[in-house]
Amino acid sequence: MNDLTDLISDLAVTEQCDVSVVLAAYNEEECIVEELNLIRRAMEASGYSYEVIVIDDGSTDATATLVDGMAWVRLLRHRVNMGSGAARKTGTLAAHGDVVVWSDVDLSYPNDRIPDLVARMAERGADQVVGARDSERGTLRWLRVPAKFAIRKLACFLTGSQIPDLNSGLRAFRRDVAMHYIDLLPKGFSCVTTITLAFLCNGHSVEYMPIHYNKRAGKSKFHPFKDTYRYITQVARMVTYFEPLKIFLPVSLTMLAVGALSTTVNLLRPAGTMQEMDLIIIVAGILIGILGLMADLFVQYQRKMERMISSLKEEGRDAGQRDRQAL
Repeated sequence: MNDLTDLISDLAVTEQCDVSVVLAAYNEEECIVEELNLIRRAMEASGYSYEVIVIDDGSTDATATLVDGMAWVRLLRHRVNMGSGAARKTGTLAAHGDVVVWSDVDLSYPNDRIPDLVARMAERGADQVVGARDSERGTLRWLRVPAKFAIRKLACFLTGSQIPDLNSGLRAFRRDVAMHYIDLLPKGFSCVTTITLAFLCNGHSVEYMPIHYNKRAGKSKFHPFKDTYRYITQVARMVTYFEPLKIFLPVSLTMLAVGALSTTVNLLRPAGTMQEMDLIIIVAGILIGILGLMADLFVQYQRKMERMISSLKEEGRDAGQRDRQAL
């Protein structure tokens, strides 16, 4: 009985660690072994206790087989390709670290600097540290750069802060904070945008650390039409979920002002009357304002419910820990 108790105690200790490195992988057999060994050397030298979690997102090559041969890596598998956001969500839910690090395994990010991100969090007391890239080196830059620039500027407006890099795939964050927003993560690439905005819009501190960004190894997973559509839906999600009044209210007031001005001009004319277009503009402005208020009420209610659920989960975890200690 004592041996069993000691075994359970040892497992509980070994599960908890400082850092969980979560890596989403899809057909990365060319470089994943090199990346994992790079991460291992960096983490071993850092002094942090850590775990490495690889989520094989339905790969059709030897990615999973290569990772499965590394005893120090936790391999989780999706039977089908679900997207990098879904893979990162799976890894974050399974993580045992106080800090979770997201990165890619295509040699584009300097994963040897993962300990630097974690150290920056401690130094600055930040809830999240993002590796801000020095350039965009992906395929179809003529499409990606303008789209990302527009989304980043919109995000800066919504959050009222400067965001050097909104879409970086290399970041470290406090797991307990991220768990409040884990259900918001979309399945695709825009999960990194969502986690940044979720932190910023809810008052959590986000720091940025400059990093060098390399051209990825292997074939890019970027699809011009599908991912452009995802960028557009991401804009809609950003506007309606995080700060709807910052967009809807100015549009509503502008339309009401235009409608009022047009009505005044038309009424001041000889035998002037209000035109149908004036009425349409005013009514549209009112409806957009009402829509914005409804969206804002929903967002505030949703955030309140998330805080309540998170609080209940924390109480449940604390009660579970007390029960285990009592045993």
